[in-house]
Amino acid sequence: MKVWISVVGGVVLLLVGALWILQGSGATGGSGGMDGKSQWLIIGLVVAVAGLLLLARGVRNLRSRSRI
Repeated sequence: MKVWISVVGGVVLLLVGALWILQGSGATGGSGGMDGKSQWLIIGLVVAVAGLLLLARGVRNLRSRSRI
């Protein structure tokens, strides 16, 4: 169960990070407070990398469990 939490949590963080990267770079074209602010681009990068690492760990643990 914990492995799936890592996988799902990693995907969620990756998607949220990607959205923040797009908003921080101004690519979403909205008029919200996050649009075009480089601070959100950097925060998005950090969150997306954290999500990618969590996802990779979860997938690695899933693969090792299936070999047993």
